[in-house]
Amino acid sequence: MAQETIEGINPTRMELLKLKDREKLAVKGHSLLKEKRDALIKEFFDILDRVKGSRGNAEKTLNEAFNDLTSAQIVMGDLAVQKAALSVKESVDVDIDSRSIMGVSVPLIDSKIDSKTLIDRGYSFADTSVLLDEAARKFEKSLSLILELGEIEKTIYLLAAEIESTKRRVNALEHIMIPRLQNTVKSIEMRLEEMERENFVRLKMIKSSMAEEDA
Repeated sequence: MAQETIEGINPTRMELLKLKDREKLAVKGHSLLKEKRDALIKEFFDILDRVKGSRGNAEKTLNEAFNDLTSAQIVMGDLAVQKAALSVKESVDVDIDSRSIMGVSVPLIDSKIDSKTLIDRGYSFADTSVLLDEAARKFEKSLSLILELGEIEKTIYLLAAEIESTKRRVNALEHIMIPRLQNTVKSIEMRLEEMERENFVRLKMIKSSMAEEDA
């Protein structure tokens, strides 16, 4: 199988120097991209360990909250629970910013979810069950965990996409671009050596012909 080269390159010393410079840059870029890929993969798995714990905590707290809510509905009735829910004021302040991981912009969520007392929630003690208080507390905790989980999972998604993109670029340099540059450099060097030999033979023949004419 013939080795692939870059087409349209003139076999001159100037082009040879340019190609060698491109080869050096490609090798250096390949090395830097490999370092970036490895660092991203490490960061990815570090965060992946976090997401497992965060998802488990969020699911556990949500399940407990729904169980308490269901129990409260059984004790109080659906209408009483809905009435109590309408009395609760929203108190969630979320600010979404970003940070950089190896050049990848990932979300940074800053949330402020106040932990409410029974009075803060706004509904009557006399008309509600302690199960509703527990459900409300756990839903508030779940919201904080879900926001944290959303930040982590989006970060994982973005890192995975960047890792895949970086891997493609590393492979393209390693298996396509750098070999083509190296093959083209070798091809031009061989062509220049061949041209030098031809010139040498031509000059020798001219000298021999001139010597014969002089004789």
